[in-house]
Amino acid sequence: MDGRSAEHKHRRFSLFTRIKHIVLWPFKLIKRFWKRGWWQKIAVVLATLVLVFSGTIFGIAQWYINTNNHKPLRLGATFIPSYAEDLGLDPQHTLDILLGELGVKHLRLVSYWEQLEPAQDQYDFSLLDWQFRKAEAADATVTLSVGLRQPRWPECHMPEWAKHISGGPSVGQWPEQLNQFITEVVNRYKTSPALESYQLENEFFLKVFSPECTDYSRDRLVEEFNLIKTNDPYHPVIMSRSNNFGVPLGEPVPDIYGFSVYRRVWDDKTNRYFQYPLPPKWYAFHAGLQQIFHGKPSMLHELQAEAWPPKGQPIQDTSLEEQNKSIDAERLKDTFQFGIDTGLREIYLWGTEYWLYRKEKLGDPSLWDVAKEQFKREGSIGTD
Repeated sequence: MDGRSAEHKHRRFSLFTRIKHIVLWPFKLIKRFWKRGWWQKIAVVLATLVLVFSGTIFGIAQWYINTNNHKPLRLGATFIPSYAEDLGLDPQHTLDILLGELGVKHLRLVSYWEQLEPAQDQYDFSLLDWQFRKAEAADATVTLSVGLRQPRWPECHMPEWAKHISGGPSVGQWPEQLNQFITEVVNRYKTSPALESYQLENEFFLKVFSPECTDYSRDRLVEEFNLIKTNDPYHPVIMSRSNNFGVPLGEPVPDIYGFSVYRRVWDDKTNRYFQYPLPPKWYAFHAGLQQIFHGKPSMLHELQAEAWPPKGQPIQDTSLEEQNKSIDAERLKDTFQFGIDTGLREIYLWGTEYWLYRKEKLGDPSLWDVAKEQFKREGSIGTD
């Protein structure tokens, strides 16, 4: 054997030895600690479980991100006329400028029961009709929120007349009236070229934030889901998770799962702002887990992009300086990037009316300018 061949063999042997040491090192370490006392054994077991759990989370998250990275990014926005009015804005002007100047092409609209059926069996769809007309004219898509619980306070939007039906808001005959209302809404808008999907009962099982929500019957939720599918089998139904932990295993199984993500909120207990430490991969992990269990896609249906004032006070009564402690231009940029880094390729922002309020009422266009630049990323590929 010549010298060159011997050197080549030695290098291959050295490489193999290094790999062998790397692979066997954790097992040798565990074996060494296992010979010690019970506390050391418990520590080894716990450390091993943490490593396995963390590795599983990271692996599923990265798999989900990689399998969706080729899909185009879709940025959308929730629009609620009554919230625009609360901020002193004209709702129709607000929607026009969102669809025009800001470039929003995907909307989440609401169908509040209390607004569209102000008296029993008397429907007034004029408020929602003009929103659909504007969306259609702009070639925008609509995901329509339906049911009792829909975005914005007080969450459950039951009309006064329904509260006084036998049994009150907790029990009684009002679910029958709600089903009738849902049927009217679905049949009215299912032929709109703008309609893309429905969102059923926003965060249905979340039992905080609103004393108006008192009924969490899964049977009612299943019945409403089947009702929509019966009246319109062609449009998918989205259901938003009630929290960002665990895996939703119960019925009904929607066509698409939605996440609500609030990152910076006011905490009354500590009297300060609190930033949730969950990283983007946490949501990628849960989206991947849902994909594995149900084979259903996920979306980020509500990404906080507005201020959360202290102690629940109205934004209009909060100084701009205080609002900036909750969200400013840099935090909004970070919010957009956080959403993109989750690997979820369909993201709806929460607070577009607020951006316009800061621009037109407070003379601060900083959030609007950031959002305008970000919406130009619509259709981009990859997570940058």
